[in-house]
Amino acid sequence: MKRPDTPHPAGEIELKLALPAPDPAALAQRLARLPLLARRQASTQRLHNIYYDTPAQALRQQRVALRLRRVGSEKRPRWLQTLKTGGQEDSALSQRGEWEVPVPGAALQRRALKETPWSRLDPDGAIFRALEPCFVTTFQRTLWTVRRRNGSVVEVALDIGHIEAGDQRSPICELELELLAGPPQALFDLAQLIARDIAVLPASQSKAQRGYALAQGVIDMPQRAQPPALGAKLSVAQAAQRVLRESFSQFTANLSALRHSDDAEVVHQARVGWRRFRSACRLFRTALPAETPPPSRLPLQTLLTFLGELRDLDVARIDTLPPLAAAYAAGDPQRAEAWQALEASLLQATTLARKAVRFALQAPAVGACLLATTQWIEGLSALPPAGSADAAPPEPLTRWARQRLVHLHRQLKRALKQAPSPTQQHRVRILAKRQRYAIESLRPLLPRQRTERWYEQATSLQTTLGATRDLMLASTLATTLEANRGLAEFLRGVAVGREAPGRQC
Repeated sequence: MKRPDTPHPAGEIELKLALPAPDPAALAQRLARLPLLARRQASTQRLHNIYYDTPAQALRQQRVALRLRRVGSEKRPRWLQTLKTGGQEDSALSQRGEWEVPVPGAALQRRALKETPWSRLDPDGAIFRALEPCFVTTFQRTLWTVRRRNGSVVEVALDIGHIEAGDQRSPICELELELLAGPPQALFDLAQLIARDIAVLPASQSKAQRGYALAQGVIDMPQRAQPPALGAKLSVAQAAQRVLRESFSQFTANLSALRHSDDAEVVHQARVGWRRFRSACRLFRTALPAETPPPSRLPLQTLLTFLGELRDLDVARIDTLPPLAAAYAAGDPQRAEAWQALEASLLQATTLARKAVRFALQAPAVGACLLATTQWIEGLSALPPAGSADAAPPEPLTRWARQRLVHLHRQLKRALKQAPSPTQQHRVRILAKRQRYAIESLRPLLPRQRTERWYEQATSLQTTLGATRDLMLASTLATTLEANRGLAEFLRGVAVGREAPGRQC
């Protein structure tokens, strides 16, 4: 933590990890027992932070955070004013500008911003005059400073507390690893040592971002795809890193939200993020060095299985079954009772499945795998391009993107020409997803008219085949949950009677 007497440019490089621990209060003791920290003296601080912005959130729009921090008690406080400029928004590894200076009391001081970028942001002082408190964070910070033989120095900060906006609260339970000396690799090395024993989740949202979300009532809401802007001047490898980083962030952000949210859409978007990430790995496979493949997903398999089971239950309970209730009951009280019994069983199974997902998130191996994947993505920019040193010049990104889309479309066309067996129908659905995700990721680089036509076709195939699959799954779930036999047969009949999708592409 930087505490200069006067503000000066300071680059903060930090790795943020959420901690899905069932007992946050015991985390400090658990961390202190780790071999990495056991012989290092810890210090504690009570921190109270007030974040400021204009009513129109002018600072947030510029990716700037301004806060007053009270260190210590209310009776003997020490106040610090901090300005932070935007870092990487879709990665747990962030690098941002930070200017921090002591101030005499609990009031913002414009003169403390004199030697910061504030003058470019607010040349006439209009923004400063409009500033008002928008949320606060209060937490206990436990600090360790880790100096290693390779010369790296990392500050490990455990923060336990809460964010407060109006009458809304959200817990804080996270680790911040800040690089004081050495390369960023030192942060990941240290984090992996911690992740051997303590469950972690790479976290891309800062406390300020979460505070804004809480103030707007959207904290722990589903995070949907936000494909990065890609320009023709990027290399294929640079585009790959941006697409992989965003899709993986969607996955981990929704996993983090799952710790507190029961929203079925959070589960859906977590699975979408994972599928987009895996699809992007395949899409860019030939553009990345073969000697540095992504980490094995084997440690995530249990979590992914539980997520799939929970999603199947959610789809059956919320989407597939409700439109069929009246047709099945048809005014028959016994049939209506059987349907209600199935709904109750599905709700109970969903509650258990959600608990299983949250339990899986507490496995250290899951966090270690997510952390290794984050490190792999961030390391792509430091890798040499695929191929030998005397290879031909890198292929232009636009041409590469168009060739990849044509290749995917040809695969889909060939699959559609084959006999419509269940196995082949599943393959068509997977290929349609890959084409859709590729278009969403590469859209700025693709010809508009043909791309939109292919996108609509892929989306239609995915939707139609998915609806049929969902009906079959609902029938299977009804059987598994020992529902009325006639009800299960009814669902199976509806699924079989659904017409196969058109085969034009």
